[in-house]
Amino acid sequence: MKVLTKAATAGALLALMAGTSVLAQETIKIGVLVPTTGSEATYGQDMANAVTIAQAEINKAGGVLGKQLSMVVGDDACDPQQSVNAATKLVSQGVVAVVGGYCSGATLPTLKIFGDAKIPFVITAANSTKLIPANPGNAFMINSTGDDQATKAVEFLGAKGIKSIAIVNEGDAYSQDLATLTQKSWEAAGNKVVDFETVNKGEQDYSAIVTAIKAANPDAVFWTAYYADGGLLIRQLRQSGYQGVIAVGDGSNSTKLFDIAGKAAEGVFAFSNPTAEFLPAAKDFTATYNSQFGTAPGPYAPLTYDGMELIADTMAKAKSTDGAALITALKATDSPGWLAGAIKFTDKNTLARSNFIVLVGKDGAWARADQ
Repeated sequence: MKVLTKAATAGALLALMAGTSVLAQETIKIGVLVPTTGSEATYGQDMANAVTIAQAEINKAGGVLGKQLSMVVGDDACDPQQSVNAATKLVSQGVVAVVGGYCSGATLPTLKIFGDAKIPFVITAANSTKLIPANPGNAFMINSTGDDQATKAVEFLGAKGIKSIAIVNEGDAYSQDLATLTQKSWEAAGNKVVDFETVNKGEQDYSAIVTAIKAANPDAVFWTAYYADGGLLIRQLRQSGYQGVIAVGDGSNSTKLFDIAGKAAEGVFAFSNPTAEFLPAAKDFTATYNSQFGTAPGPYAPLTYDGMELIADTMAKAKSTDGAALITALKATDSPGWLAGAIKFTDKNTLARSNFIVLVGKDGAWARADQ
């Protein structure tokens, strides 16, 4: 007969009590880690809205394991320090899983917090490759990673006959990662990066950067950071007379880019995750979103909806809310998905396919550029 130590017995008892307390709760709590304040709050609220819709549909169908789901939002403000506070609070509030993660820099320090608590985290937007080595094994990325985006950028721009580019980033985990990956891939393809710039977040005057870019005379400019600042750079580039191609990464695929850049955003290319207007399976979701929130779903709404559905589906298949059981079940995921396509993970818990498409600014909105 195996004899348990006092520590082992206590640990087993605590685990049992934790599992029992979750099952005894009136609802199963799901954490939503997104920015609801700060410059990226529009994206964060959009992602939270998508979870609201998914949970309402799941609950209407009977919930999971005989219980209803509830949402606990943690505001990370796209700030690493605030994200740590938000993640710690979500853990203390008894969430059994977390969905979300928009800014890679803010998502990065939460991985250990959720990992130590053995809480599965389905990341639906953040995609810096820096998240991969920091993942304790509990996080699962359903948006393709930055190296996939860099590959798409090199293929598309190269096919347009572009030979030289300028790359501009903001030095954060997401934009710097994408900038570096693109530079490496671009140069490996025999092309030139004639200017590589890092600017401060929240910059208003890009005159020095614009001057440097025009002096380098690239065929194209690639902005790898977020739309709030990207829109200003695009507008100032066009006002200065720059006539080359301008492209942006998925952090700038919001239609709000057109509000900021105005007519200067016409013809801008965006390397983007699949958004609702280009997903046939998202037709009903889009109608529901419009009806409930009075606007169209943003670029990460479908992926976040899928992330919530994935968590619920995994709990049902595992017949458990235990973190370790859910993490094991998530690793084995092989699903046709819900709105944004198939979900299967690599051995690094990243999406086992590239989901990037190419958009182009046309008449103040995005249109497909790769069809």
